[in-house]
Parts: sequence; C-alpha cells; structure tokens
Amino acid sequence: MKVPTRNRGPICIPRKRHPEWLPKPTRVQSNEKLTQENKEFISDVVISTKGLLNPPINTPLNATLIPTATEWTANSKRTGLIGKKLGSYPMWLKNGKRIISTLIQIVDNEVVKYIPPEEFNPVVRTKHKQVKVKNGCLVVGAENIDPQLLTKEYYGIFNKAGVTPKKMLMRFIISPNAVLQPGTPLMATHFKPGEYIDIRGKTIDRGFQGVMKRWGFHGMPASHGVTKTHRRPGNIGAPKARVMPGTKMPGHMGNRWRILKGVKILRINTKYNVIWVFASNVPGETNTPLYLYDTILPTKRNTSPNFPTFLPNDKDETELPENLYADDVHPFNDPPIVFEPES
Repeated sequence: MKVPTRNRGPICIPRKRHPEWLPKPTRVQSNEKLTQENKEFISDVVISTKGLLNPPINTPLNATLIPTATEWTANSKRTGLIGKKLGSYPMWLKNGKRIISTLIQIVDNEVVKYIPPEEFNPVVRTKHKQVKVKNGCLVVGAENIDPQLLTKEYYGIFNKAGVTPKKMLMRFIISPNAVLQPGTPLMATHFKPGEYIDIRGKTIDRGFQGVMKRWGFHGMPASHGVTKTHRRPGNIGAPKARVMPGTKMPGHMGNRWRILKGVKILRINTKYNVIWVFASNVPGETNTPLYLYDTILPTKRNTSPNFPTFLPNDKDETELPENLYADDVHPFNDPPIVFEPES
C-alpha cells in the first residue's frame, strides 16, 4: 500500500517480518531407534548418492536438453548467484591507495529448475500501466543439506530435478536465451574481475531503537533547563492533528531487504569460490545469504560477460589461475609498490 508523505512522493510501507532471534518452530521427528553403526551407514549412503534416490524420478537431465544461446546481446539477462558474507579485508590498488573490501563466498550453487515465459508470465509495473515481459525464471539453490532433515514435499523438488538438496532457493528472472540446464553448477567465475554487480541482503536486526540511532537525530541540549528530553525527537508538527505517514519516529530498525547497486569486483578466488567486492557496507551480518546479479545501472552494465555462465571447456587444457584480479588492483605476489621522491 502506498501513502502520501510530506514533501516527498508516495512510499511503500515495509512488510513486517519476524526477527531472526525469535525461536523457530521445531519439527518433531520420530525416534527410529537407530544404532550408531546404522547412522554411520545411512550417512555414507547419503554422501555416495548425493542425497538422491537411485535412480532419480523423472529427472530432466535424461530428457531433451533446453536449447541455449552462446552469444550475448544487449537485451540478454542472465542468472545471478547466492553467496555468503564472510567479512571485510583490506586491499591495495596499484596507485598505493588502501581500500576495504568485503568477502563473499559462493557455496554449492546449482540450477534446480527452469520456468519458461509461458508459465512464469512476469509483469513489470510502470508509472501508468503494466507491461508483460517475455522472460523466464531460473531457480537456483545453495548450500547442500542432509536430506534426512527435510520433509517429503521439499525433498521432492530436488529429487525430481536430480540435484543435491539445498538449504536455500532463489529465483532469478532471465531472458530465454540465457537458460541453463537443471544441475548446472554455478561458480564464482560466473562474474569477471572489474565487473559491477548489485548485492541484495537483509540488514542487521537492531530491534526497537530511538530516533537518534534510527534516523541520526541530533538530540536536545544537555543543559540550560532541558529535563528528560535529551534523546527525544521533539515536536513532530502534526498540522492535521494526527501523525503524518512517513514521519521519522522511534520504531523497529533493521531486518529489511536492501540492495547495494554498482559494486565493483576486485578479486576472485577460483579454488574456494570467493569474491572480493569494493564495498564495506554490504547489508547483512556475517554468514548471512546475499544475492548477486548483474547491475541495472546503465553506465556500469557489463558488455562482455560469461554468457550464459562460465562453463569449463574440455578442449582447453589451460586452467584458470587460483586468483583473478581487476586491472587496478595490486596482486600480493607482485613486487611491492615503491614511490621515488621527486627530484
């Protein structure tokens, strides 16, 4: 629902979400009275079969392959990745400047399902009308999980696709020429160093906070007759004898989805699938999921990405190096930067 505000356009009231610290409902599992040897045997079977039935039921990997394109166009839209925030780390540019980067790890990303445009039928809402776009949807999963902890309905999604059960699922809107087969692994080399991406994550849950911490208010003076109003908001105006929508007041802070746009990739580690991005304000706490995809900013769009993703070619015997750097980043294995004094 959109409501008018003072001196601003309409804003969207954020949907209330339960905080992360609330106790989650637990599913009571039946006691099967397994011995320690039986438990170890079941774990070995799960590892050997990748958590799937043998053989999978109606797996699309044995069906007709979906035709895909190999050339990127200006209207192409490829899938994104699901990452995990690791923390911050300093890096240095070739001009000697020290910058702060954030590490994001891509953990067990695989394509689970493809929804064609006929079934997905997305709608883009513009200012005056709604326009239907002929784009499909690609469901991507991340972080393998023990199938014994899943329900039968949720496990059937992965068993039907022939993919190891995942902890998280995310939808990415793609163009029909960027389709990937279910079971295709997605790695950090899906992006290239120097490209710009958008990062979507949920901010840290701060709970109920006042106006000074939530909105950065200055507060009242500390002396000169001020009594018990040092951190209060003060007069809110209220010309119509009510609180106007959009007024900055105390309330719940954080636990909202936010998008950081136009973030540059500085470094990629191909061994551990880690991406270094030039940003210290990536939303979310450590070990929280993040969604990475090509930026929508027109001046920073990628012109030659790995399309539809990075697929290792068996014909090429050369392998990628362990670390890939952007052009302006100083690699750690290079000689140190030395600035000679001007004569």
